[in-house]
Amino acid sequence: MLALLELLQSGGVRTMAELAERLGVEPRTVRRYVSHLVDLDLPVESVRGRYGGYRLAAGYRLPPLMFNDDEALAVLLGLIAGRRAGLARATGTAGETAAAKIRRVLPPRTADRLDAALQSLSFTAELGDFPAPRTDVLLAVADAVRHHRPISLQYTSGDGRRSVRVLHPFGLVNHAGRWYVTGVDPDIGEERTLRLDRIADARPLPGSFEPPAGNDPARHLLTSMARAPYQHAVSLRIQGTVEQIRRQLPASIAEVREGADEGWQDVEIRAESLDWLPGVLAALDLPFVIERPDELRDRVVALAERLAASSRRGSITTY
Repeated sequence: MLALLELLQSGGVRTMAELAERLGVEPRTVRRYVSHLVDLDLPVESVRGRYGGYRLAAGYRLPPLMFNDDEALAVLLGLIAGRRAGLARATGTAGETAAAKIRRVLPPRTADRLDAALQSLSFTAELGDFPAPRTDVLLAVADAVRHHRPISLQYTSGDGRRSVRVLHPFGLVNHAGRWYVTGVDPDIGEERTLRLDRIADARPLPGSFEPPAGNDPARHLLTSMARAPYQHAVSLRIQGTVEQIRRQLPASIAEVREGADEGWQDVEIRAESLDWLPGVLAALDLPFVIERPDELRDRVVALAERLAASSRRGSITTY
């Protein structure tokens, strides 16, 4: 849309064919972009006839962006925080170049104050190194989500297998530095969660679909992660509320369902290793029953014995 606006601001009438070629999109996409610009109250005019097309109303120019101190700081902090969270990786170095541009045009006094704020800022977590999705893929999928359109994806699975998949995309989710799209495969009617960085190409398809009522892409992603196949399938019964259990076992780790006994919850966990679970169960400070595997029960007993032995050693008094 911004590229289209720049073309129109250069003056004259731009034909549909010219705009489509310059933007690298289909004519219907140009019409949709023009409609969005009109919705933003920009005076885009349609010119009919053999050499018709689109133009901006005479004398119109997009005003420059103006930021006060608070707004400039908010933008720069947002760019930094987005990069730390993996939100800006999808645009490569665009976040850094945008921040540099803002910094260059600030008055010296404002720039010095912003530099002081940014230089005094530190983070408790290291910046993760995750592969970024392609910008064109991210935007194509987002457009399909917004307009409820099917989309064709060239996808490479975790084991290196390549395929072309059709998806009814419900939403984009950024989780722990990675980008995902959730939706349904219309050919088999099953839900899918795909990583955006594994998508080489995304193309919209004709038609539309209706997302399910109560659609929650983030919840779907966390649930699918909790159900993913791992080496150990753990089944527990824990006495307590869902909220109490979630403090130690978030939705990306465990499925929690109301149990048959009042006040008890059924918990299912998929784990590659059982080493971390005894400590987590102890930290819950809630009654629990291990239904499977026996190996976890043995590990919990071993932890309890070590803790008891350490406690006894600490209470010995020598006379």
